[in-house]
Amino acid sequence: MSRVSVIVPFYNCPYINQALDSLLSQTHKNIEIIVVNDGATQYSEKIIPYLDKIKYIEKENGGTATALNMGIQHITGDYFCWLSSDDIYYPEKIEIQLAFMKEQKSLFSHTNYYAINNKSRIITSPLGIHPPNRLEIIKRISKKNFINGCSVMINSSVFNQVGVFDENLPYTHDYDLWIRIIQKFDVYYLPQPLLLYRIHEQMGTRKYAATIKKEINFVVNRHKTTMDRLLSECFNE
Repeated sequence: MSRVSVIVPFYNCPYINQALDSLLSQTHKNIEIIVVNDGATQYSEKIIPYLDKIKYIEKENGGTATALNMGIQHITGDYFCWLSSDDIYYPEKIEIQLAFMKEQKSLFSHTNYYAINNKSRIITSPLGIHPPNRLEIIKRISKKNFINGCSVMINSSVFNQVGVFDENLPYTHDYDLWIRIIQKFDVYYLPQPLLLYRIHEQMGTRKYAATIKKEINFVVNRHKTTMDRLLSECFNE
């Protein structure tokens, strides 16, 4: 049975227990839960009841990318997943996505998802997006990120070929990595919603919207030459 490592970056998040409960109730049992405490000053006590069931790493505050990379250094699984400490997996998320990846011979996949509010109630229809072919995927990812980071599953071998998260990108480290992966691998989409993505006032995408916009432009420009070349190759196929 394949082992799946799930990294949970944690920083001052009151919902961490809900995230961990969702991992401990997974129907796929061969999972490794790695919580990386990124210098939190609040809510760390909520992790204490789970310490005998998880790997727990504490570090100085450095941002989500540094926490994810610290976790990646410690994974023993064949596959990597990421769960933000304010989000929730459906119980069958790992089992269904893993079976899908094996069936498709995929190294990189993402799933559909719903948004929830601070009371964990679903507040949207499914939000997942997946363009219909490689050409459209490259077109869209060249302009903006359409992949929810907590919906992904990645074969651990991919990191050896494309590297890990760029720690100089506080908010778009995931977008930058997806572009690097898509340059070398196909991305597969599972249309079943398997993630609950929490929208709340304290989330980074709301608090730092202006900074994030600048960072997106930086990532787009960083990869523009390579992505333009890939686009032209797709057009010519």
